[in-house]
Amino acid sequence: MSYYLKKLWKANLIVIILQFCMHAIQASFALLMVQRVQAILDFDLYLFLFWEALHMAGWGMYLFLDYLVRIFRGRAVRKMNNMVRRDMAASLLKKDYQEFHAQDSGEYLSWFTAGIKEIEEKAWDSFFQFTAYSAQVITNIVILACVQWSLLPLVFISAVIMIVMPKLFEKKLEYLSEKCAQGQAAATGGLKDLLRGYDVLRFFGRGVRFRKGIDKASEQIEEPAYQETCKAGMIYDGVGMVNILSQTIIYVYTVVLVIMRIIPYATLAGVGNPSSAISNGLDQLASCRMCFSASKPYFARITVYDDGSTPQKPQGTKPVQDCITVENVSFNYGEKPILKDMSATFRKGGKYALTGSSGCGKSTLLKLLLGWLPDYSGIIRFDGRDAKDFTTEELLQQMSYIAQDVVLFNTTIRDNITLGGDFTDGQMQKALKDSALAGDLANMPDGLDTAVGEEGSNLSGGQRQRVAIARALIHDRSILLVDEGTSALDEKNANIVEESLLANPELTLILVSHHLAPERKAQFDHVYQLKTCAA
Repeated sequence: MSYYLKKLWKANLIVIILQFCMHAIQASFALLMVQRVQAILDFDLYLFLFWEALHMAGWGMYLFLDYLVRIFRGRAVRKMNNMVRRDMAASLLKKDYQEFHAQDSGEYLSWFTAGIKEIEEKAWDSFFQFTAYSAQVITNIVILACVQWSLLPLVFISAVIMIVMPKLFEKKLEYLSEKCAQGQAAATGGLKDLLRGYDVLRFFGRGVRFRKGIDKASEQIEEPAYQETCKAGMIYDGVGMVNILSQTIIYVYTVVLVIMRIIPYATLAGVGNPSSAISNGLDQLASCRMCFSASKPYFARITVYDDGSTPQKPQGTKPVQDCITVENVSFNYGEKPILKDMSATFRKGGKYALTGSSGCGKSTLLKLLLGWLPDYSGIIRFDGRDAKDFTTEELLQQMSYIAQDVVLFNTTIRDNITLGGDFTDGQMQKALKDSALAGDLANMPDGLDTAVGEEGSNLSGGQRQRVAIARALIHDRSILLVDEGTSALDEKNANIVEESLLANPELTLILVSHHLAPERKAQFDHVYQLKTCAA
């Protein structure tokens, strides 16, 4: 939290200065109150009207400053929220394949939505409330000292108590906030899953399951939030009771001074407001301190800070010049063996197929080559160099991967192919031709600028896969891993794409398929038949 406050210190300082000016004006109303009451006691109408006019002018200035605070505070909050989201994105990019996929995407979605909302309420709002109430306390202490300095020791003792008390409950509030964050993340994932399966549930008449699922997710969100509200409320009310006791003592002491004729009667009008403002300010400062503690779990998700500079490109690696070798590689998912003593050689420019039944490790082998699953035994070498000596980014610099489940962004076909990169018309046309996508574009009124829709909903399954293939081809990686990447294509287009890939002499192709026709097998340099490992 403090990192972002310091990073945007200028924007935050403007808000703090404006808040101090506001509360200085508001605190001065106590002195005006003393003067107005004294004018009434003296039966001086003109003097009363003078102080009343000054009072109204003060309120006008106060409201104008309040308007400025809202504007500058809104700007600061917007900037800090954007910085937090950027750092969350940077933190996700630092995760490896297994770390990232250990959590559902719904949970990450909650980071950027509900999580940011919690940060705004518990961190930023609490910070600006903290500075506002600090200004309120400080300015009213000055006013109280002007009215009667002997009240200050009581105020000081009250302040110490109100500062110390929140420290006793910090850990408890952090725990409650963490439970609330976990509940929100789990519920977001559940809601996402239900919405994704909406058509299936409707089709099979399982609307009851949909409703019950929504109810369960709703309870996952509301129950920890309710528990946090109840227990935090007990803490806040306890602190508030101490505050009321302090305020009562100060006021009683003031009355005693009036009765003893140490201070004039009109002073009571001036002491009440500053005393109440100080006590209320200390109470709110305690609440803000506890909110800071509650915000910590949300900031704990951030592991790196993005300073906004252009990310450095991974250190370049030479493309494979000779071959990739897999030597006695074994891999388990938990206790379940997937690959056992697998060996294979993939030479530069060669065309290879991996076949076998489901669960035999075809897709797993591709992920091992990509560096996504590092916990294997055996050795994978790129031109004789151990794959574990490379970073994942270095491996991905020379490989493209096409999965059966195509990921498309809700933009245009062009953007999904280029991913924002700059390519010549010639490169684009070649990628469209080799992916068999050119024919589809001819029948689309907007061509490459056709919107694909959310998750590619405007395209057919075959079109989505052709877009993914064009994307892989245009980025000119020397090694292409295809995991059932032509399964959604009709036979004619599948043949066009596969023939294009097989005919490219510069491309090292490793293709996963359940079944290959005999005539297609003959076109590969080698077909590896994988077998399911015995449990």
